[in-house]
Amino acid sequence: MNQDIDKGNKNQFKAGVNEEIPPRRVVLRGALAVGCGLLLPAALFGCDSKQDENATGAAPAPPDSTANGTDATPDAAAPGEPGKSSQASVQYQDQPKGDQKCDGCLHFIAESNTCKVVEGQISPNGWCILWIQRA
Repeated sequence: MNQDIDKGNKNQFKAGVNEEIPPRRVVLRGALAVGCGLLLPAALFGCDSKQDENATGAAPAPPDSTANGTDATPDAAAPGEPGKSSQASVQYQDQPKGDQKCDGCLHFIAESNTCKVVEGQISPNGWCILWIQRA
């Protein structure tokens, strides 16, 4: 009688072991497909960022600041100007860092005390992490 019980237990064990286990390759393919499916929308996010440009591809003209009664100086960079970084994001400071100062930088425009890559007024004695020695 014990042999019958042992035989029944072995059959139950074999049935549990023979359960369908997917191969590792199938599991990895499924994980890759799910991962790509989740990343694709994130990669495409922002692809329609040029919707404000006109049909020729040129950026729209900035609004005329004298029309509303304010007198903007042409030297001042517009806040959020495309292609320029904020002073905080480039760690701009009014003091030089050693021998490195804005008036010796490739990006500094001395006539207007502005920078080609940083927004706003720039001190000739200032410094930021984008400093490149003028040739």
